[in-house]
Amino acid sequence: MVDARNGTGESPVWHAAEQAIYWVDIPARKLCRWRLADSSVSQWTAPEMIACIAPMAGSGNWIGGAESGLFELSIGKGSALGFDLLAHVDHASAGMRFNDGRCDRQGRFLAGTMVMNMAIGANTGCIYSYQKNSKLRLLVDGFITPNGMAFSPDGRTMYLSDSHPSVQSVWAFDYDTDTGTPSKRRLFVDMKALPGRPDGAAIDTDGCYWICGNDAGLVHRFTPEGRLDRSLPVPVKKPAMCAFGGAGLDTLFVTSIRPDGIDLSDQPLAGGLFALRPGVCGLPEPVYAA
Repeated sequence: MVDARNGTGESPVWHAAEQAIYWVDIPARKLCRWRLADSSVSQWTAPEMIACIAPMAGSGNWIGGAESGLFELSIGKGSALGFDLLAHVDHASAGMRFNDGRCDRQGRFLAGTMVMNMAIGANTGCIYSYQKNSKLRLLVDGFITPNGMAFSPDGRTMYLSDSHPSVQSVWAFDYDTDTGTPSKRRLFVDMKALPGRPDGAAIDTDGCYWICGNDAGLVHRFTPEGRLDRSLPVPVKKPAMCAFGGAGLDTLFVTSIRPDGIDLSDQPLAGGLFALRPGVCGLPEPVYAA
């Protein structure tokens, strides 16, 4: 759909008012937008890598998880992205950044951190929650590459994955919508027996969990009971994250990764943004409002 050639395309979010999909290219430090009306693509550059975003209520700006903390992102007339610190993060070790994240259905922003060098396999990744004018709140720790965050339609189940090759698991948590506290962690899907590592995710109106099968060129749908329901192919090996959008929220947008230093002749569209018709609809993405 869009031959974006992103190094790591992540965090697609449908903006209904603009009828546009926003996403980030992490290593390029860019916020990107594709508009439905004219198929135009725009990009804005940040001072550091951004990995996850969510719209902010009322302002037209975005909250984003980056290298050194959470920032308010604002789009101006030029190509530079406004970048105002909301909360600094004290990483457990050097070489870390935020990774996957989104808002819960009450408007809190949740995001996980990771060591950028995945070969180290350090389980120092943490999941934090943030509300306006507060400090980061640690929710869960012990992850290598936290990913796949999503919330059930009623907001009472939180899903979370670890996409590191040594883990490849998805968990479900009970989620207290009043306090924003996850509990009763249990295994939802063991993806080591399935094609692809569990990456970014989305939820449809049936409460089913869609997650990208990185390295397998697939997007999987799991029922709320954890049963694999279907798998949809994309024309690249490393789909990264998916999001529902379009006028009826019936399009599944998928970002992807374009690896360096390998032959891409069999997947020339690696790093692109793709649009699938999954036959089901998604839910509006919650805005940061807390």
